[in-house]
Amino acid sequence: MAPKARTTTKAKATTRARSEERRAEILRAAFEVIAERGYRGASLGAVAERVGLTQQGLLHYFPTKDALLVAVLEARDQWDAVPSNEIRLDLLGSLVEYNAMRPGIIQTFSALLGESVTDGHPAREYFTERYGSVREKFAAVLRAEYGERLPGGLTPQAAAPLLVAVMDGLQYQWLLDPESVDMAGAVRDFLALLHGGSE
Repeated sequence: MAPKARTTTKAKATTRARSEERRAEILRAAFEVIAERGYRGASLGAVAERVGLTQQGLLHYFPTKDALLVAVLEARDQWDAVPSNEIRLDLLGSLVEYNAMRPGIIQTFSALLGESVTDGHPAREYFTERYGSVREKFAAVLRAEYGERLPGGLTPQAAAPLLVAVMDGLQYQWLLDPESVDMAGAVRDFLALLHGGSE
């Protein structure tokens, strides 16, 4: 490769890396703004101000508010990604403890989840698909642990939405009153119930 071509390639890689860093910075700022104001109350201008851009400058990276929201949700999924074959019932309490160390992310996710049930919300489809996927993963985990029937008689498919509801419902309670709600302990208690009351 000629020296000029190498220089051009290196410059493009540097520009691309800077652009990715800037996008990550914008996503972090968007998380903060959404956590504070909710999606409807958050504005592109507020996000842009946090990262020292004009709103027009922000639109270079995310052309619409909806595009920014989708990127925020996708980034959160990347940060939280646990391979399906590594999800085990005995590790769910530890996963909840880990989440409790990141209250800003939990707050943003919960704010968006609450808003997404309204008609026309841009995150509605994302959360609908996400919950379908999570229920299927939890059903597979429960099936691997118990077979086709849990000790109390429920099928893994019937118990999975209950487990999802407990985990997400505890997050809301914990966000409102963290001193009174032991999320990880409550998840472990629920798993004991699924197991028939014994550890």
